[in-house]
Parts: sequence; C-alpha cells; structure tokens
Amino acid sequence: MILSDKTLMKMLDEKTLVVSPLEPEQIQPASIDIRIGNTYSILEDSPFGTISLDKEIKYKQITTDKYLLLPGQFVLATTMEYFELPDNLTAFVEGRSSLGRMGLFIQNAGWVDPGFKGEITLELFNANRCAIELNVGRRVGQLVFAQLDDNARNPYRGKYQGQRGATGSKVFLDKETCTI
Repeated sequence: MILSDKTLMKMLDEKTLVVSPLEPEQIQPASIDIRIGNTYSILEDSPFGTISLDKEIKYKQITTDKYLLLPGQFVLATTMEYFELPDNLTAFVEGRSSLGRMGLFIQNAGWVDPGFKGEITLELFNANRCAIELNVGRRVGQLVFAQLDDNARNPYRGKYQGQRGATGSKVFLDKETCTI
C-alpha cells in the first residue's frame, strides 16, 4: 500500500520515519520531494578503458552549490535529505517528469530497502544536447513509500548503510559465485 501524506506526517511526527532536513511543502499527497545536495561523484577514467566489477572503482568527488551536467554526461549526486526507514517500510525513487522532459534522467536503481539509513545517491544522466545546470536545494524527484505486510526478516544493513554524499559503486564487495 502506498502511504498518504497523512500517514507520512504521522510517522514523521512519531519519528518512526526520519527525513532531515524537511520543509513542510516537500510532503506531497503520496510522496516526499527530494532535493539535490551539494556533492557529486564522477567516475575516474580507467587507464585500460574498462571497468572491472571485482575491483574498487575510483571516483572524483566535487562539492559545489552549482553543477553543470554536460550533454551525455553521467554523474552521481546526493540528496540534501538524510533518511531512516523502519523495517516495515520501503520507498521508490522517482524522478520529476518536468526534468525528464528536459532530458535529465534520474536514477537507474530507484529502490530504498526497509531499514536503510543514509542520504540517497542519485544516478544522473543528461540525454539532452545542451548542458543542464543543477543547483543545490532544487527538487529533483520524490520518494514514494510503501508499507510491507510485516517487518522485513532481514532489513537492510548492507554496504551503503549510513552513506553520506554521492557514494560510488561498491559492487566489488559483492560475494558473487559463478558457475559456468
């Protein structure tokens, strides 16, 4: 079940859901608006022209109130907001249609697990032929919250728990098993 503004406000008041900082106008009928923060991470070029999934990937981190996203550029950004979800709540990250219509694609992995705590890293891509200026505090999307039928047996306690800033991929920490 998708949560309403009334339920979200009640959970925020009871502190069973934490969103900070939060302005009252961010609470929408069935979501909470998210704003872009001031931290960006850009993949550093690999000397071999290949990214390996089992090796740590290097990023250049930039802190700025204004970022110019070039045509065809991919960058990680962070939300201004820090979140703490209870073990019986999940959220979907959705980009704003108004920005999508300008060619700004927001997130490819838009899921927040029950029990997650931290700022949300956004994957941004400029599909436009013009650069797009991003300013700290600008609404870029929303979180839509859904109630689980029960507390998760294994709430999120993973490698991104507690993240702050635009956090790069930690896929190299995965314990993958391949059988061919």
